Amino acid sequence: MANNPHTTGRYPAAMATPPAARRPALILVSLALAQLIIALDYSIVFVALPDIGSGIGFRGQDLQWVIGAYAVTFGGFLLLGGRLSDLLGRRQLFLTGLGLYALASAAGGLAATPAVLVAARGLQGLGGAVLGPATLSLITTMFAEGPERHRALGVWGAAGSSGLVAGALLGGVLTQALGWRAVFFVNVPLAAMVALLALRVVPAGPRAARRSGLDVPGGLTATGGALLLVFGLVNGPQAGWAEPVTLGSFIAAAALLAVFLVIEARTAEPLVPLPVFGNRSLRIGTLITFMFMATFGASAYFITLALQQVRGWDALSTGLAYLLPCALVLAGTLIGGKMATAIGVRATLVAGLATGAAGTALFAAFLGSGSTFGQMSPGIVVFSLAQGVVWTAMFAAATAGVPGRLQGLASGLATSGQQVGAAVGLAVLVAVASAVAGPSPTLGRLSGGLQAAEYTSAALILLTAGLALALPKAHRPAVRI
Repeated sequence: MANNPHTTGRYPAAMATPPAARRPALILVSLALAQLIIALDYSIVFVALPDIGSGIGFRGQDLQWVIGAYAVTFGGFLLLGGRLSDLLGRRQLFLTGLGLYALASAAGGLAATPAVLVAARGLQGLGGAVLGPATLSLITTMFAEGPERHRALGVWGAAGSSGLVAGALLGGVLTQALGWRAVFFVNVPLAAMVALLALRVVPAGPRAARRSGLDVPGGLTATGGALLLVFGLVNGPQAGWAEPVTLGSFIAAAALLAVFLVIEARTAEPLVPLPVFGNRSLRIGTLITFMFMATFGASAYFITLALQQVRGWDALSTGLAYLLPCALVLAGTLIGGKMATAIGVRATLVAGLATGAAGTALFAAFLGSGSTFGQMSPGIVVFSLAQGVVWTAMFAAATAGVPGRLQGLASGLATSGQQVGAAVGLAVLVAVASAVAGPSPTLGRLSGGLQAAEYTSAALILLTAGLALALPKAHRPAVRI
């Protein structure tokens, strides 16, 4: 493997080559499977929500917290999880995250009350906040920046991006065949299998030279601010944006994040060295991950509504419909890795986003209550391929040029953008759909609301293509911090 100047010094001098050069395939399989678990857990409960609500006794709007609890803890702890992976060891945090997923999934499957299920989903989110940055930073420190990393990100991205739609497929099949509890229990053997593989093939690697470098005040204020911000974004659409709880969350989040910036500017060993934001690829790449999940990431929700609520499909039929986007997203991620190597990350992102905007608009055009799934399919084909292409390239952009010792932090920032984007995007698009559909809508008005939301998504994707044009043509050397 070619030497990567941004990550020199990661391994002891006695080690002639990085471990990925010796067992790259098995290492990449373990990291890709971990990303698959993260992506599955985001979407696997969508199709199962009606059965969860009736099966365990959720009341009305409380059911949203099956999704919201996962989003709040995942988004809230990501920054801290990313930095801890730099300080305490990426393999250690990788295995810890898998353990949390297994424990939380078992608790969710055994839950007898809504409170226990919501708590289990929150613990799953915490597992994601630990596992996600560790997984991505292992990729970016063990595979050299350039073609080698693009190929690795293509495989890793194939697991993650296709997992977003495969989760809906698997959720439908499991719910119909075994009941809603199966969507939680399925994670237990998956996490155990990946952990056993990782113990054998993923090297421990060196820890940070100074274990005392954790910025506790910065960690507390950043985590508290992020938790409150995501809580407000998740709570606002249902409780109301002007409600005291929602407004109070935003105000407290802004205050804590302001204190965090002051702490980081003054402390000798900050949780987030502020000069890292001097890396333009990281700044813009993180914004792109935000916009990606705010748009592409919400597509599964609207496909599910269009099939179940408008067309009356059951959970199994809806799940099977996701075979089409799942296969195409998988193909798109592999294409994206090759494109990033051939024409560059920036050009790949612009092309993928422009194509995705066109595909989303085409999908929206056939969301009317009288259209068939076959008429919806061409749009799904186009935006699913584009979704895969963008997924691979956006993470390549966000982690380019960052020193190896800060790759966990960069991965946490990029994934934070992704998770917050999911909460914001879904809230905005659902608000658009609700405003157009109105209260107690007919099927026709409900379809009109879904169309308005997807046209809005297409416009936002096109704006993101313009944002990608601001990426540097070639990656600059790592920022010295």
